[in-house]
Formats: sequence, structure tokens, C-alpha cells
Amino acid sequence: MKLRLGIPKGSLQEATLNLFTRAGLRVYTSARSYFAATDDAEIECLLIRAQEMARYVEHGALDAGLTGLDWVLESGLDVVRVTDLIYAKQSMGKVKWVLAVPEDSAFQKPEDLAGRIVATELVSFTRNYFASRNVPVRVEFSWGATEVKPPLLADAIVEVTETGSSLRANHLRIIETVLESNTQLIANSAAWADPARRLKIENLAVMLCGAIAALGRVGLMLNVRKPDLAAVLGLLPALKNPTVAPLADGEWVAVNTVIEENAAWTLIPKLKQANAQGIVEYPLNKVVM
Repeated sequence: MKLRLGIPKGSLQEATLNLFTRAGLRVYTSARSYFAATDDAEIECLLIRAQEMARYVEHGALDAGLTGLDWVLESGLDVVRVTDLIYAKQSMGKVKWVLAVPEDSAFQKPEDLAGRIVATELVSFTRNYFASRNVPVRVEFSWGATEVKPPLLADAIVEVTETGSSLRANHLRIIETVLESNTQLIANSAAWADPARRLKIENLAVMLCGAIAALGRVGLMLNVRKPDLAAVLGLLPALKNPTVAPLADGEWVAVNTVIEENAAWTLIPKLKQANAQGIVEYPLNKVVM
């Protein structure tokens, strides 16, 4: 039994392949093929545009795939949303679809666009967004370079952004965020109902989420005498509680925990001052909760 998995081709591709590598599954792609091999003989991958992923998953051509919540909602198709994977092409956060207009325009709110033209790739969702507000607009599909459409080819746009830099460069002003989106692992309903395939998909979700959870975190090990343990524990943040284990010398214990990487700079000197010894900071590949 092989699991057919869709990898988003395009802007998310590199970030997705890096995530899989951190999760422990290397995906081997070729510039000449849409098929990709993996280290797991039971998983075969296809490179598919994120905009089309839900269609192929819903039809059963793919058992599962990674795509944005935005494209799942845009498609309106029936797929199983297995888990959120909070990463994007430039960062590990969410992206926003925003309603933007020219900086010098008089438009201040969505209602001001009644009777106007809005350009976007997210056509169905945008139509529903304005319809829910009873604002009649003409929504036109944009084949790309949407930021350059106003004011000549459109009065406003709905466009995806991580930083807003492209919008500012094109002298556009954000009126409202219409959707926050992030990558999701989705599955075909029949594949999800099959115990063997479902287990494979669930295991994939565990490993990918673990790789994301490890980003920006490090492990910390140290030794401390029992009389100093309370003071050391008082300094340590933890996902739950630090692990405390006895050492061969009954007067000492070992403490193991996970901290935010940027906290180590100030935390480790404080631990040293609290009489911790043998402090070791080490990188993490995965944190599975």
C-alpha cells in the first residue's frame, strides 16, 4: 500500500521540502518531473499547485496533500482537514488575504466599494465575503501581478501578504483583512476511512507538527545539587514540567527541559549563578506533545 501525497509546487515548495527534511522524511524532486521519491517506500509524492490540491485530493487522485486553508475554502470541495501546519514561504506564521486600495483613494471600508471592480485570485471567497456584507461588487480573476491592477484595471484588490512590503511598494493601503490562512494537511474522505491509510496520514501529521514545534526551541540539560533545585526550577520555563532524574551521586539530580532559543542568552548565566553545573544546550529536530 502506497500513500499518494501532494506537495505544493511553487512558492511553498522549498519551505515544505525543508519541513519534511526536519521531520525526518527526505523528498527527492527533479526539475523535469512532477513526481518525487521519498525515503519511505510507502509514500510517493506529486508536486501540485496549492490552488489545485483540494481538487485532486477530493477526487481521490491523491490520498492527502498540503495546501492553504485559503485554497480549501476557495475550492468549496469536501476534504478532511487533518491538521494545521503553521508555516509559510517566508516565515513560520500565517498569511493574510487583505482588501487593499490605492493610497490616495477615498475608499475607507468595504462598503465604499459598492459597484466597483475588485481583482483577486481568490474569486469565490471574495464574492462570498462581499455578499455576506450585502456590498455589490464585480469580482474579476487576476492571473498574477494583482498589486499593479489598481487604479487603472481595478478599484481594489484582495491579495495575499506575509509582510505587506509588496503592497506598500505599489502604493496600496490595506482596508481590512478578509482571511487569515495557513498550510493544512488535508485528506481524501475514502483514504481517511481506510485504517491503514489513515494511520499513515496521522503519523505524517505527528512528525510534521513535531518539526514545526521544535523551531525556535532548544533542549537544556544541567546538573544541580538537591538544596539548589528549587531555585533552578524557579528559573526554568517548560512545555509542561522539567524532567528531574537522580544521579549516581545521591546529592545531585539532572534536569532536562525545552526552552525558547532566544531565552538561552539570559537564562544560562542565571542558572550558573543558581549553582547549576554541566549546562548543555542542544538543538531539537522535533517536539511531539
